[in-house]
Amino acid sequence: MASAALSQSLFSTLNSHRTPENVSLSLHRSKTPAFIRQPLGPSRSRLLSAQSKKTQNNFIANCTPTGNESTTQETPIELRYPAFPAVMDINQIREILPHRFPFLLVDRVIEYTPGVSAVAIKNVTINDNFFPGHFPERPIMPGVLMVEAMAQVGGLVMLQPEVGGSRDNFFFAGIDKVRFRKPVIAGDTLVMRMTLTKLQKRFGIAKMEGKAYVGGEVVCEGEFLMAMGSE
Repeated sequence: MASAALSQSLFSTLNSHRTPENVSLSLHRSKTPAFIRQPLGPSRSRLLSAQSKKTQNNFIANCTPTGNESTTQETPIELRYPAFPAVMDINQIREILPHRFPFLLVDRVIEYTPGVSAVAIKNVTINDNFFPGHFPERPIMPGVLMVEAMAQVGGLVMLQPEVGGSRDNFFFAGIDKVRFRKPVIAGDTLVMRMTLTKLQKRFGIAKMEGKAYVGGEVVCEGEFLMAMGSE
């Protein structure tokens, strides 16, 4: 009993000397996380420094333009686009086709496989003789002339010894499934591809598929029938 009373007396004495400030300070210290109270060691400092540099480098990389964008900005626009290749120039075209001004509608051949296919271009300019009447206020290349230009490219494919065509008896015989997708205006470059799909030498008939493009978009397409004369 005496020892119990002594312990209770000592406990009461200790509690009486603890001030509210001491209690508050003790509670505050006990709630503080251990990792905050501990000073950073050398290894942890190096780790945080490396992470900070990595974050900074990623930010700089994301804000820096790519190499392609930089090259595009540095290269003047007049130097970015190469000219079409000249597989066949206008003089060579005139040796094959019988057409002449103002009805020769092919300026250059840029791809050519005799008797199989050809890709040619027509540079559409405001000086073309059809623009004053079609139309004075809105120059648009007539659709029938786009078809004629494509047929002339077909003539370049067919008027070859490999096929047996001759400019003396070669004619545009018909068209089918022709569609005009977009208007062609002054300043455009009409790119035309004509491909032989069927040849009947016995009857002198050739069937071709044609597509015309401006800026990579189809502006005209259809099926063409050519008459070359029978054997």
